[in-house]
Amino acid sequence: MSAEQPSNVGKVVWQDLTVGDAEGVRDFYQQVVGWTPKGHDMGTYEDFEMYAPGTDQCVAGICHAQGVNGAIPPQWLLYVQVEDVDASIAKCKELGGTVIDGPRSSGGQQFCVIRDPAGAVMALIG
Repeated sequence: MSAEQPSNVGKVVWQDLTVGDAEGVRDFYQQVVGWTPKGHDMGTYEDFEMYAPGTDQCVAGICHAQGVNGAIPPQWLLYVQVEDVDASIAKCKELGGTVIDGPRSSGGQQFCVIRDPAGAVMALIG
């Protein structure tokens, strides 16, 4: 009998930063915290996967604020796993929040970026 894997629902499962100068910010974090960047092909440009020093553990993304990411605010964005993105969007709106991007697909999952009633922003992914 195998143990059931714990759910990631409700947990922060990713973080990234979307900015106008992704190369400059990539270099900043490479020097400040020691992350090693690796390009991530976006078609006509590259975003960046950032790896913990001396490891193959990708810990964050640094993205260009263009194309599909043009509406994402320039701040560290936490992605929280939800069971159903559409149901979470409906509840967000019902409780006074707004959707500022999406929903859309990325990496085989659906996600959106919401703003809560206090103005804070996070992504929901499922």
